Amino acid sequence: MLGFNEEEFLEQVRSTVALRPQIEELAERVSAGRWKNIYFIGAGGTYAAALPYERLFQTHSAFPVRAVIGKEFILAPDPQFGPDSVAIFASVSGTTEDIIDCVEFAREKGALTVGFTGQADSPIATAVDEVLLSAPKAWPFDVQFLTFAAKFLSLRGEFDGYDRLVKDLEAIPEALVAVTEQADPVGEAFAKKHAETDYHFLTGSGQLWGFTYLYSMCILEEMQWLTTTRVHAAEFFHGSLELIEKDTSIIVFAGEDETRPLTDRVISFSKEYSDDVTVIDTKDYALPGVSDEFRGLLAPMVVDAVVDRFSKHLAQVRDHSLDLRRYYRVVAY
Repeated sequence: MLGFNEEEFLEQVRSTVALRPQIEELAERVSAGRWKNIYFIGAGGTYAAALPYERLFQTHSAFPVRAVIGKEFILAPDPQFGPDSVAIFASVSGTTEDIIDCVEFAREKGALTVGFTGQADSPIATAVDEVLLSAPKAWPFDVQFLTFAAKFLSLRGEFDGYDRLVKDLEAIPEALVAVTEQADPVGEAFAKKHAETDYHFLTGSGQLWGFTYLYSMCILEEMQWLTTTRVHAAEFFHGSLELIEKDTSIIVFAGEDETRPLTDRVISFSKEYSDDVTVIDTKDYALPGVSDEFRGLLAPMVVDAVVDRFSKHLAQVRDHSLDLRRYYRVVAY
């Protein structure tokens, strides 16, 4: 498949699954210790990637957990953030400047700093109190975040079936390869149809709202220089629907959690008023070796594998490398 190295992909995802003992030990220590709150502190994609797990905590527990945009958090910190806090960071390269600044800020506040990355000698890896290393360039961070959240909640008696979930996660590397293979012709067809499309409208909800935000900003905008609108499916009908016309490209991320009726409503409306609606529905993708019980929680990993095919084919038909940047990490800002 175009731009897909199966061996490298499996190595990366398996390396995140293999972190389970370290993540469980961390969750056990935090649960039993002095810590009173947890913050996922991110920038761009890592902030967006944490949103499903902030949501998981907030729908299962009264334990305070927030996902925050790091640079804003430095300027306007939560008064509850301090020595009794756990600050969780993630960076593929370990060199994200905003995150480096946030780690320093968190350490100054006395928080326990934890970093997920694939670069052992990177500035972030060497700055945090505890680093959990995956294979280089491993993405996304869903396995790590989900394992930590589910284990922590399980220890509090607020998540049922942790052992079944991690059994599913053991099968997820090969399952995502199957998703990638199934999605490849879908992504190729989308790219060919939209080679000249310069505007896309994206929406999602629940466990997939964070990914909707991520794909819109970090891929289509940053990596393809395409104009996008991104709006939560529940908010779609409070203004953004006025942008829809017959030729508007609408991409809907439909998952399998309890918020599914929100995206179903958007799909119904969109198909009536636009002739260009793409629904990326996790229900359409088999996950060999994975039970049905936690498909809703695994949805961000599934859509990430699906739209990787969209991205690779878009880059080819548009002759626009996913590595090309004009400003990001190129100029001073």
